Amino acid sequence: MSTTTPRRSQVASLLATTRPRQWLKNVIVVTAPLAAGILAQPDVLGRVAVALVAFIMVSAAVYLINDVCDAEEDRRHPVKSARPVAAGEVTPAAALGLAVVLTIVGVGIGSWLTWELGLTLAVYVTLQVSYALWLKHMAVIDLAVVASGFLLRAVGGGVATGVALSQWFLLVAAFGSLFMVAGKRYSEFHALGSQAGTRRSLTLYSESYLRFVWGLAASVTITAYCLWAFEIAPESGIPWQTISIAPFVLGLLRYAVDIDRGLAGEPEDIVLRDRVLQSIGVVWLITFALGVLG
Repeated sequence: MSTTTPRRSQVASLLATTRPRQWLKNVIVVTAPLAAGILAQPDVLGRVAVALVAFIMVSAAVYLINDVCDAEEDRRHPVKSARPVAAGEVTPAAALGLAVVLTIVGVGIGSWLTWELGLTLAVYVTLQVSYALWLKHMAVIDLAVVASGFLLRAVGGGVATGVALSQWFLLVAAFGSLFMVAGKRYSEFHALGSQAGTRRSLTLYSESYLRFVWGLAASVTITAYCLWAFEIAPESGIPWQTISIAPFVLGLLRYAVDIDRGLAGEPEDIVLRDRVLQSIGVVWLITFALGVLG
């Protein structure tokens, strides 16, 4: 006897289209004030919270627009065909209407806090919508644009709290983002196998090229992090910044294992499921915090 999956309500379907699980990516806004050692200050926490909410809104808007643009392609995908727009549970008009509201409110909240944050949010939306419409069909440019989404979140946390962004911070954020994006593409290639052609963005690359990109990005990320750690390490006492290099590198290596297995299609899933990576992350965070606060 066959059974049918009950359809979600319109509200539940719209919420699913905003991809709540991927809101975890917006936590990147804490990195700049964390690196500056001021995150624990109450006024800074408040500003970070506002920036976080603003990025959740505009990123949710981008997901809505992306699902409308990719609806036809998603219907041919073995997993993404269940997305509400592709499945016909949410109309394109409803998705785009909510996207407009979320964009206006999100950018408005950011601009209320600081005009720099408002501008950062506007640039984020412009780049990501351009990606959904046409930039995703341009090899290399599409990787850079997706990576810029992570970078702009990190920049947003800095401008929201008045933190000066160092060259090392920007390099780590930029190439760390590229590492995750290239790894995501590689994992999609690995997971889909013969069905990789159902994602047009994957036809732009080969598995060997994507492996080269995420390997190169990881190398630059580690090098920049090490240079930053050596630069700010104290001349006396325990060099916690230097010690933090070890868990940082181990974390990237562990993440690379998940990429190689084809499990990094959704980065937030790795963070939520990989207990070893979580443990390494806690060790890194402790040593990093001791270095910054010490």
